[in-house]
Amino acid sequence: MGIDDKINNATEDAAGKLKEGAGRATDNEQLEAEGRADQSTAKLKQAGEKIKDAFKS
Repeated sequence: MGIDDKINNATEDAAGKLKEGAGRATDNEQLEAEGRADQSTAKLKQAGEKIKDAFKS
């Protein structure tokens, strides 16, 4: 697990927030839900990486 993974997860989380905001602004429920799903996926990946880091130490 490297810094690249952390950057990719942070980028995915940010993109999800943007997508959710765009969906909310345009009253597009599907886009808003996709944004929330993207954020959830990124957060799960981040949690998995934190667990890996904990076992490395």
